[in-house]
Parts: sequence; C-alpha cells; structure tokens
Amino acid sequence: MIDLPASKKIVLFDGVCGLCNTFVSKIIKYDTKNNFVFASLQSNIGKQIINHIKIDTSKADSIILYEPHISYYIKSSAVLKIINDFGGIWKVTQLLFIIPNIIRDIVYDFIAKNRYKWFGKNKKCKLLTTELKDKFL
Repeated sequence: MIDLPASKKIVLFDGVCGLCNTFVSKIIKYDTKNNFVFASLQSNIGKQIINHIKIDTSKADSIILYEPHISYYIKSSAVLKIINDFGGIWKVTQLLFIIPNIIRDIVYDFIAKNRYKWFGKNKKCKLLTTELKDKFL
C-alpha cells in the first residue's frame, strides 16, 4: 500500500510537458488553501499511484486528479475539478460541466495530443525551492 497524504488532493502530471508544468505552477499560485500536492507521471510515486488506481496512461497521460480514498478524475474533468478548488471567480468554470464529458474530452485530447508541439518538452525537472519541496511527493 502506498503511504499518501489523506488530506490532500494529488495532481499527477506529465513532468516533461511544458503546458502541464505551467498548469502545475498556476495551481500552486492559486492553491491558497494548500489542498494539492503533485507527482509527475514519470516518477516512482506517480507510477505507484497509477498502478494503485489502475489508470491506463495510454488514455490519460497528462493531468490526473486523485483524491485518496474518494475518487479520481481524468482529462477535462480533472482540470475543472482542480480549478473549482481555487474558489472565487474560478467557480464560473464549473458551468463547463454543462457540456457533455465526451465533447469536453475531444477538446482536451486535441490539446493533449499537440501539447509537445505547441508548448515544448522539458529536458529536465526544474529545481524546487525549499517552500515548494513539500508540495511534491
């Protein structure tokens, strides 16, 4: 069994994706309630979580939101659930849940498919400050 923080939501992300890393930076910026921790899909802990919740990464390979002992979300649902936690004006994005999941995920998949071409790949992980190290598993 994996030892995970029960009180935190875990964002699994493609650690080499420029867009995914930018999104993680935005989550950190707007996560004023300190709800989230992060792990790259390529890391050992990321792979353990993926195996634990039995997600096929060929179908979800960029952003996954895992709430230990509750549920997990992939693709557009994961992004919208994360943004909802920011509160304030960000809650307006929840209106996008009116759009059927299949349509939202077509747009999500199109962006995910082209993310390396449009936003590039990171060759190495960025160095974390002391304050940020606690945010990553």
